[in-house]
Amino acid sequence: MASVALLTMEHISARLDPVRATLSHAIDPIRYLVDLPVEASSRIAFSLKSYTSLREENKKLRETQSINQIRLLRYDSLERENIRLRALLENSFKLGEQVLIAELLSVNIAPPYENIVVVNKGTRFGVHPQQPVVDANGVVGQVFRALPHSSEIMLITDPNHAIPVQVNRNGLLTIAVGSGELNRLNLPFLRDNADIRPGDLLITSGLGGTFPQGYPVATVDKFTPPANKQITATPKASLDRNRELMIVWSSTKPVPLTPSEPHEQLKEEEQGDE
Repeated sequence: MASVALLTMEHISARLDPVRATLSHAIDPIRYLVDLPVEASSRIAFSLKSYTSLREENKKLRETQSINQIRLLRYDSLERENIRLRALLENSFKLGEQVLIAELLSVNIAPPYENIVVVNKGTRFGVHPQQPVVDANGVVGQVFRALPHSSEIMLITDPNHAIPVQVNRNGLLTIAVGSGELNRLNLPFLRDNADIRPGDLLITSGLGGTFPQGYPVATVDKFTPPANKQITATPKASLDRNRELMIVWSSTKPVPLTPSEPHEQLKEEEQGDE
């Protein structure tokens, strides 16, 4: 009986296939329309998730790029600093003098009244007033005031500063006076018939005892003769760009290897207080 029933159902089912196919063609569009919102929602949700993920990834990439850019800037700064330090060291060997490299702490520039900078080396390192200070290009100035942990440097362009110089071409002696401007020195003591030309290199003459002879100081600016009373010169040192300077000791007065007397006295006073 069961076999007969199964055969009958299969026969009927085969006969109903055309009807089933027709109904399927009619129902499929309806089923598609019913499923469309669900599928669209799924696609939108996936798109939103992908968009959010892409935004987060983009944000992280931008942050990484910013960090790398900062690092590159830092590396560039360090590279430039190394170049400056190498130039200082090379120049110190050329000078044949003993030097102490000092870093800039602050700048007190108030044209035309004051051209002073502060460095991080003082009496604890043996620094004392009137010591010459140079950079890789030329004379910067001299120690104006020495404190235990820092020193004030009066630049050669300070209006209160004067430095004995000579024309490297012919040995003509004169004095370069600060103008108050970082890019100019005045030469007010030249005779009207002085043999000086635009482009002449001025070097330290060694007179006065502060600056050893032969350090580059400035280059004479263009002028129209016979305007010798108005001749100016441009400093060789990079007065507006220095981060490191060299404090110079003469060959007869070596760099101290121990702290200076004021520091030793301070230690003795502290021990006495104990």
